[in-house]
Amino acid sequence: MRKKIKWTVIGLIILILGGMLSFFIWKGETKSYSPEDTVHFQQESLKFEVFYNRPYKKGRELFGNLIPYDEVWRTGANEATTFKINKDILVDGSLLKAGKYTLWTIPNKNSWKIIFNEKMYAWGIELTTEKAAREAEYDALTLETPVRKNTEPIEQFTISFKEQQGLINMNLAWGKTLITIPIKEES
Repeated sequence: MRKKIKWTVIGLIILILGGMLSFFIWKGETKSYSPEDTVHFQQESLKFEVFYNRPYKKGRELFGNLIPYDEVWRTGANEATTFKINKDILVDGSLLKAGKYTLWTIPNKNSWKIIFNEKMYAWGIELTTEKAAREAEYDALTLETPVRKNTEPIEQFTISFKEQQGLINMNLAWGKTLITIPIKEES
């Protein structure tokens, strides 16, 4: 009886370790296709930090195809994109308190919904359904912004910040699509 229990425990340990090894190999492989990046921006004492994964276009039709319209997107690949601020800000005129959020979007042809969610998620999608992991009850701010066109296509999904006319614009760019989110410090 003791030998049976011993071999059962050893078998379970081998299965668990094998599963963990497989997960880390799979995770490492997905990271090579969509590498991690962290974008920092500072204006005086105001600081932003965005962590995200940057997929490549690779000749694919992006929005409306690879990323369907009217469905929540994790705004990058792999883990959910995070947006961290050290002070209260106005995002397109709406208050967003200092803190750390996950950033989600709902792409459409003419406009996108931008969603700041208070919950942190281990991964950007539910692995069983491949749908976005976002839980709407944790949304702190949702806004809609028009789609703009890039003059030159962007091969790798890029989040950047640019100061312009007294605002800090957070830009999401991929392919020929450009989304600009105006931000300023709450006074």
